[in-house]
Amino acid sequence: MLFTGSEQSARFALVDCNNFYVSCERVFDPSLAARPVVVLSNNDGCVIARSDEAKQLGISMGTPFFKCRELISHHGVRVFSSNYALYGDMSARVMETLRRFSPRMEEYSIDEAFLACAQRENPADWARRVRSQVARCTGIPVSIGIASTKTLAKIAARAAKKQPDAGGVFDLDGCADSERVLESVAVADVWGVGRRYAELLRRSGIITARDLKGADEGWVRRHMTVQGLRTVLELRGVSCLGVEDVAPALRSILSSRSFGSPVDDPARLREALAEYISTAAAKLRSRSLLTAVMQVFITTGAHGPGPHHSAALTLSLPQPLSSTPELIRHGLAGLERLYRRGVRYRKTGVMLTALQKERAHQPVLFGCAPAADERSRRFMEAVDAINARWGRGAVSFAVPSRAARAWRMQRRFMSGRYTTCWSELPKARA
Repeated sequence: MLFTGSEQSARFALVDCNNFYVSCERVFDPSLAARPVVVLSNNDGCVIARSDEAKQLGISMGTPFFKCRELISHHGVRVFSSNYALYGDMSARVMETLRRFSPRMEEYSIDEAFLACAQRENPADWARRVRSQVARCTGIPVSIGIASTKTLAKIAARAAKKQPDAGGVFDLDGCADSERVLESVAVADVWGVGRRYAELLRRSGIITARDLKGADEGWVRRHMTVQGLRTVLELRGVSCLGVEDVAPALRSILSSRSFGSPVDDPARLREALAEYISTAAAKLRSRSLLTAVMQVFITTGAHGPGPHHSAALTLSLPQPLSSTPELIRHGLAGLERLYRRGVRYRKTGVMLTALQKERAHQPVLFGCAPAADERSRRFMEAVDAINARWGRGAVSFAVPSRAARAWRMQRRFMSGRYTTCWSELPKARA
């Protein structure tokens, strides 16, 4: 799909938060400035975010923590477990600030957003004001790339990060040597080119973004379909992708975590699954959705000692639901059918599918009475309101268990939930 008129003449700005998880930690701990910092994945497994200082030490993305522990200790690298409550809230604050600068915005990921910046006499000056305001309101540093297409804006944002003299803002259309910029970008780093296509392009002698820009359209269409052709056209400055004002409809909700240690106690498995279902149900209600199908799964993983077992069960619900207690009841019944005694499981979880808007739901003829449905809805609204005010988990649904929650994720280096939990608010001392 190509765009014409005002859409085609628009300029696109990609706002990208710098080392976002690390930046969130630095906002509330000034001592981390200029120090090497890394953030770890679930169960403190692998490095998923690095400060520039940590990158200079040679710590690679995805490196298992145990492999770089000695390097981290030797250089005094600060280590943090993933703090998703903090990162999610800081992302929302950044996005709220960005909306003040453009009537059209697309939240692309937790740390990126596209803004339309058409009809601005000096987009670079505008971008500097955006950057300054985000830093002032949230403390998060951002880089901004500006170009005539979204694909080129992604490349411009990359240049804004990598070129020290850019000052965090790079206007590719205003660059005197934009071809040199495209030449510096490997084809695998072009937005929309996946690993499989990148390998195909390299074998065909297409190594850089500039090479892809000049590729034969017929060859691209035959080997990379229409989507690949759109990428080529975007590299040539032809806008094929507009700003998505409305997020695409959610198709499923997944809630799952690996255990901190293997679990063979069915009571602990029930407790863990109930918590994951509660998280999924809360997200369901936050979007005014109902689910008609839920899938429960359980696995030992493919590695490690002992018997291996992975299984999943898809449950068609008697009517579309968003009630946490009802979803827990159905989910635990499914877990009972999957569980095998004597097996040490490493993960369980739930996926909600067949989602539909609550307002579009037609009641089932022989389902719950309207009064019961209304009581359930109001009850869940009250629970969600309490958790929104006092922090997630202030009110939760208990599943009987005498065991300690050893199944929880390992988060040995967890920072505070400074913006979402009253008891963990930062304290200022004069």
